Amino acid sequence: MKRIYSIALVLLGLTTAKKAHATILLPRIIGHDMVLQANQRVPIWGTADAGELITVRFAGQQKQVTADAAGKWKLMLDPMGASTENRDMRITGSETIVLKNILVGEVWICSGQSNMEYAMRKLVKIKPPANGQPFPKDEVANANNSNLRIFLVNRKTLVKSNPDHRDWSVAEDSALRSFSAAGYFFGKALQQQLKVPVGMISTAVPGSRIEPWIPQQAFTAYDLKQEGDPGKFYEPMVAPLVPFAIKGFLWYQGESNCFLRDTTQYTTKMLALINSWRSAWGNAQLPFYYTQIAPFFYSKTKDAVVLDTCFEAVFREAQALGMKIPSTGMVVTTDLNDDLNDLHPSYKWVIGERLSKWALANTYGKNIVYSGPMFASMKRKGNQIEISFKYTGSGLISHDGKPLNWFSVAGADGKYVAASAFIKGSKVLVSAPGVKNPTAVKFAFHEAAQPNLYNKEGLPALPFRTDGALQWTVPAIPSASL
Repeated sequence: MKRIYSIALVLLGLTTAKKAHATILLPRIIGHDMVLQANQRVPIWGTADAGELITVRFAGQQKQVTADAAGKWKLMLDPMGASTENRDMRITGSETIVLKNILVGEVWICSGQSNMEYAMRKLVKIKPPANGQPFPKDEVANANNSNLRIFLVNRKTLVKSNPDHRDWSVAEDSALRSFSAAGYFFGKALQQQLKVPVGMISTAVPGSRIEPWIPQQAFTAYDLKQEGDPGKFYEPMVAPLVPFAIKGFLWYQGESNCFLRDTTQYTTKMLALINSWRSAWGNAQLPFYYTQIAPFFYSKTKDAVVLDTCFEAVFREAQALGMKIPSTGMVVTTDLNDDLNDLHPSYKWVIGERLSKWALANTYGKNIVYSGPMFASMKRKGNQIEISFKYTGSGLISHDGKPLNWFSVAGADGKYVAASAFIKGSKVLVSAPGVKNPTAVKFAFHEAAQPNLYNKEGLPALPFRTDGALQWTVPAIPSASL
C-alpha cells in the first residue's frame, strides 16, 4: 500500500512539474497596458513547451505558431491602425494568458545617462526657470492621460519573465514619478499633436558612457578601442526589448565621454550604437534623435583629465557631426542651464518638446520648424564676414533683444578677438575693430556660452567655428558584420 501511495505521489509530482514547465512565459515588455506600434507588423514572442501550439488573438486577428525544440516561439500580428480602444490579447497554449487594456499607437525607446534618467519626481523640487517661463512643477499631480503609457527598464529584472505582466503603466502617479522626464514630455507632445496613443520605454543608467550601450560585436566591426565595458548595458537593458515593434530612438548622453576628451571617436561610437540598434530591430531607417550636452563648467571639475574652457565646445562639435548619419537629428541646449555648476539642468520639459519637433517634422511629416539656426557658409565682405545659416525658420532674432553675443573673429594671424555681430536679413555680419582682413569666426565656442541668436520660433543657434572644425565621414561598414 505504501508503495502504491509512493508511486502516486511520484506521478503527481511529474504531472505538476510538467504543468509548471508548460507555463507560457512572456518577456517583460509584453504585458497589460502596453502600446503596440501602429502600421507595422508586430512581433509577439515567448517560451513554452517544445512543440506546443501557441495561439494569439488580438483586434480581430488570430495567429498561430509552434514552439521550437528549445521552447521558443514568435509570431507576427498584421499591421494595425492606431486605436485608443482598450483591447485584450489572449495568448493560448496549454494555458491562457489574457493581457488587458492594450492600445495601438506610437512607441519610442529613450536611453542614455543621468540626464535621460532624470525622473519626473524632481520637478517639484527645482527652482523656477531663470527666464521666467512657466514650468510643469505639478505635472505628476495633474497627469491624467490614459493614452500615454510608460515602461521603465530595470536592468536587474528585464531579462526575467514577470508572471504578473504588469511592467507597463499609464503615465501617472508613482510610475510617472520614477520615469524619465525628457522621455515623458516627448511622449506627451507627440500624443497631443498626433492624437494617437504613445508608449515610451526608458532604459538609462546615470553616469554611463556610450560604450556599455554598444554590443561587443559592433566594437569589433568598427575597430573601436576595447575599453569602457562594451555591451554591459546593451545586453541586459536593450537586447531583451528586441524585437518589440517601435518607431524610433531618443538618446541623451555624452557628459561622461566629454570628461574623457572624446572627439570624433565619440561620433564613430554613435554610429556603432545607432547601426547596431537599427540592425537588432531589422530596420536601417529607424529614426534616432539625440540631445547635445548643455553648458557646464567642465574645466572646473576635479577630474582625472583636465579640460580647458573650450573643450566642451569641441565635444559638442563631435556630437553635431552625428547628424551626418541618416535619419538622425540633434537638439541644441545652450539656453537650458541656469547653474553652470550643475551637470543636470532641469529644463527636461523643453528637451522633450524639442526632441518631439524633430520627430513630428521628420518622422511624421508635420510642417513645423524643428531646429534652430545652423552654420551653412561664410563669405568675406571687406572687413566683415557674412555668415549664412540653414534652419532660420521665419527669421533670425536676438532672443533677449540685446546685441548678438558670443561671436569672435580672427584675422590672418589666427588670433581671435571679441566681435560685434548683427542680423541682416537671413544672415549675420561679424566684424571687430583692428581686424581688417577677417578670415574666421567662432560662435559660442566656450563651455559657458549661452548665446542669444535664435530663430523666431524660439530655437537657439548651434555653436560653430569656421576654421579648425572637426572633420568626420561616415565609414562604410558591412551590415552583415553587425
